[in-house]
Amino acid sequence: MAEAKMREIAEDAARRFGIYGVAMEHRLGLVPVKESSIIIAVSSPHRQAALEGCAFCINELKAKVPVWKKEVYDGEDPRWKENKEWKEAREAAAAGHGVEPPAKKQKTAAEAEEKA
Repeated sequence: MAEAKMREIAEDAARRFGIYGVAMEHRLGLVPVKESSIIIAVSSPHRQAALEGCAFCINELKAKVPVWKKEVYDGEDPRWKENKEWKEAREAAAAGHGVEPPAKKQKTAAEAEEKA
């Protein structure tokens, strides 16, 4: 499910922001402290579109992909923790607050340049 949803988010970002490519990777297994668990790379002819596309991808991923992590601390029992944004979206859907809202359409750098 996670990989399919990540592909969907990447394709959506490419359409929305006019970016050439998106690569997303979610690391599995042990991820040492201070290392990234999610990596997103975006290519675009305009820096602003790439930055907006990257921000869109991480925000959508956090809200729509069920990412769990096992936190392990010295002197404590390990515990599984779900992503806060995903949990909130799931709880809102369960409470009958409607279906998942579409991502907000943002102006791309290219659109901003056209209007200037």
